[in-house]
Amino acid sequence: QVQLVESGGGLVQAGGSLRLSCAASGRTVSIYAMGWFRQPPGKEREFVAAIAWRGGSVVYADSVKGRFTISRDNAKNTVYLQMNSLKPEDTAVYYCARDRVPLRAGSLRLGPPEYDYWGQGTQVTVSS
Repeated sequence: QVQLVESGGGLVQAGGSLRLSCAASGRTVSIYAMGWFRQPPGKEREFVAAIAWRGGSVVYADSVKGRFTISRDNAKNTVYLQMNSLKPEDTAVYYCARDRVPLRAGSLRLGPPEYDYWGQGTQVTVSS
């Protein structure tokens, strides 16, 4: 079993920054791609960013490209999401998740069904 715990959320003004962390315990996630997703109020969960298990490949949703940066530290079993230039529309509960397939080659996956373990989420609220 893998436990994922997100932290770093909070209330921030538009234009501000936050850094989310996702700490994994139980088993290593170093051989799995990891993703960040978010669920805005009243909406479905949506893809934000993903990073390959080696960290060399990343992909972002168009809505966050150029503002958010995903990274990982496999030695610490932790994945990060640096969020800059935050906008009110970034308000959501943010979740990290683990890819179902270890050592996945090819394209990073964007759909929630492609991920098996999820954290409990951390709230990010951006005020205008």
